[in-house]
Amino acid sequence: MSIRIGYLLPTRERIMAGQPQAAPLLELAERAERLGFDSVWAGDSLLARPRHEPLTLLAAVASRVRRVDVGTAVLLPALRNPVLLAHQVATLDQVAEGRLILGVGIAADVRNIRQEFTAAGVPFEKRVGRLLEGLRLARSLWSGKPVDWDGRWKVEHGMLGPTPYRQGGPPIWIGGSLPASLDRAGRFFDGWLPIAPDADQWARLWNEVKEIARTTGRDPNALTGAMYVTVITDEDRSRANERLNAYLEQYYGQPAAVMRSRQACYAGPIEPKRMRRHRQRRRDGLRCFMIELRETEIDALIRNGLLAAENRHDYDSVQSALYAFLDRALGELGDA
Repeated sequence: MSIRIGYLLPTRERIMAGQPQAAPLLELAERAERLGFDSVWAGDSLLARPRHEPLTLLAAVASRVRRVDVGTAVLLPALRNPVLLAHQVATLDQVAEGRLILGVGIAADVRNIRQEFTAAGVPFEKRVGRLLEGLRLARSLWSGKPVDWDGRWKVEHGMLGPTPYRQGGPPIWIGGSLPASLDRAGRFFDGWLPIAPDADQWARLWNEVKEIARTTGRDPNALTGAMYVTVITDEDRSRANERLNAYLEQYYGQPAAVMRSRQACYAGPIEPKRMRRHRQRRRDGLRCFMIELRETEIDALIRNGLLAAENRHDYDSVQSALYAFLDRALGELGDA
């Protein structure tokens, strides 16, 4: 299967800039489709990192694009009632006509996210159990059959309508790189979408996820491996790194060095010069890149021929060029 390349909508950035209007985000989604991206994604947060509510926004996106997938990167199901969430997701999947991917996470243990859970009336310490049980309940409801449930939530002969466009519901990918996260990904989910610091570590952990799936009787080749990359392009590498560091600190509220030790980032020219060895090993199993790009980076990629002009629809060539750029960029992670 060829590698697919997704674009993360800048919902958080627009709020930080005091630009909450949704119309420009929808136009960006349409532009990403025209430029040849394979999917469009939205992040999730209530109060910790204020941004547009992703399921609502993606419903609007799905009504405006016809080719690309739409997805959450990542949704925090523990903040939501799973019956309501099942209804929202089923409706969104109908709007998207089966093009929805539900990326989920348990939420990082940092002060502002704990405060977010408190504000939502959800115990932070129980978030993993809530996520797992809540998604099991949602999947039961997506069957369209009467459901009786006696757990954290009580359901008596409940039947959901509509059910998702895709039978059984959308694929669910989960993030996380800790041993327990890898175990959950291998046992229960359809894909793995971590924030890994570099491609080598991603490949090692992905092999662990697949082995866990294999030992529990699942087909590891049925799982999707994805990687999240933040990209800042500038011919001046020092300036690119300054821009990246400022962005990370503003976005996450933590030192840039801390964030860059945790997640894959590239800052530098569009034609990286240094290459690492064993690139093929890093590719193995990778089916989806998710790129966090500013509009200025999109324009730079177009100017340098890595994205086609918007009136072209040569998606195979665009995808190949984008992947070649990302492969070169990943070869520099840890070196820049």
